Amino acid sequence: MPVESGSSAAARQAKQKRKSHSLSIRRTNSTEQDRSGLQRDMLEGQDSKLPLSLRSNLLDLFSQIEREFENLYIENLELRREIETLNDRLAAEGQTFEGADLAKGALKTKASHSTSQLSQKLKTTYKASTSKIVSSFKATTSRAVCQLVREYVGHRDGIWDLSVTRTQPVVLGTASADHTAMLWSIETGKCLLKYTGHQGSVNSIKFHPTEQMALTASGDQTAHIWRYMVQLPTPQPVADISTPCEDDVDFSDKDEADGEVEGPNDCPSVRVATTTLRSHQGVVIAADWLVGGKQVVTASWDRAANLYDVETSELVHSLTGHDQELTHCCTHPTQRLVVTSSRDTTFRLWDFRDPSIHSVNVFQGHTDTVTSAVFTVGDNVVSGSDDRTVKVWDLKNMRSPIATIRTDSAVNRISVSVNQKIIALPHDNRQVRLFDMSGVRLARLPRSNRQGHRRMVCCSAWCEDNTSCNLFTCGFDRQAIGWNINIPALLQEK
Repeated sequence: MPVESGSSAAARQAKQKRKSHSLSIRRTNSTEQDRSGLQRDMLEGQDSKLPLSLRSNLLDLFSQIEREFENLYIENLELRREIETLNDRLAAEGQTFEGADLAKGALKTKASHSTSQLSQKLKTTYKASTSKIVSSFKATTSRAVCQLVREYVGHRDGIWDLSVTRTQPVVLGTASADHTAMLWSIETGKCLLKYTGHQGSVNSIKFHPTEQMALTASGDQTAHIWRYMVQLPTPQPVADISTPCEDDVDFSDKDEADGEVEGPNDCPSVRVATTTLRSHQGVVIAADWLVGGKQVVTASWDRAANLYDVETSELVHSLTGHDQELTHCCTHPTQRLVVTSSRDTTFRLWDFRDPSIHSVNVFQGHTDTVTSAVFTVGDNVVSGSDDRTVKVWDLKNMRSPIATIRTDSAVNRISVSVNQKIIALPHDNRQVRLFDMSGVRLARLPRSNRQGHRRMVCCSAWCEDNTSCNLFTCGFDRQAIGWNINIPALLQEK
């Protein structure tokens, strides 16, 4: 008879000990009282250094997760039954169509429509269910508050860009595909002035650093500089509609902005530009003021960026080198630096600090269209792309990014706050996310069928000095939104 060795016996005892202490989670038909008693017995029988109250709290949380997944599983079974019923009905209708010698295109069209409806229902149900699970975790922790303060509605088409004035009075400017630019009262949401001088889509708007002048770029192949004078109305009290960050429960994906939007009827208008800049052979997609406000730079689909003198409106330099259409341009707030973005997956840094030497650096950090690249107050450039990434670069060493943010959707025109350097990312999927410069995600702005953007978010702009709204976003739902971000709480949760 073989004799068991000492090492084999010790291994068997260790295995039995581990097995006796392992936790097996399975479905039972016991009552909640039996289950809680079982949990207490398991807690007492296990050798753990965690306090009993903490372990009990953990078990309660796992029980909540189990119940949420059970509900999700039941909903999944019901949806599967609906799919089978739909398939049976489509098969029956197919036989009827064939018996009547109808075209197969009719059946294909009907099946496609029904499948689309079912796909929409599946998407909506899963979003609601998974959001409930996420909400059960959020209840146990404190979150910074992101408050939707004001909606600016009046454009008749999507809004491409927005900006906040740098001089008093502080107003919000929007550039829209409806061929107009509008100035808004931040506190009341009222339109103060409308610019109607362009013959094409207005693609960007930027304000002069010291004077009441605006710079707009358009699909009519021009950029306009125009003066404005506005008088702010009396502020109205803001309703408290605060919502925790990341509360993005989406119960409906229907487009609620398909109807005609009534524009502001009593809004005064400016029809003639002070200066018209003409040199491009294609759409002017963006424009910005150089530091000091005496020169402007424009970016166009003709693959070139132009530098103009504001006083004479003469072309000073034509910045060529991109292989495809430009998508954006931005100037440094304190230095004579320009960065241009392009569909050729690169962005270029143009240096005009030395009048005799105009250097250029090409950066190839993305795999798809670079939708925007912006400067920070310090020595950083932040670039966003259709490849769903955002990269942070150091101007002193731009061989490789110092941080990379990976997202689930294409990124549009980003903005970086001046004081805290928080990056606001507007996405194609209607979301707006906030990150710090090291790539740590701080928050996601609330979006549901009741508030937030209902279509692609095109642009974001910070205004930290404003007490009511310190972040603005706009999109193709024809509205701009003013948010109040509790930045101290946001950084405390970091």
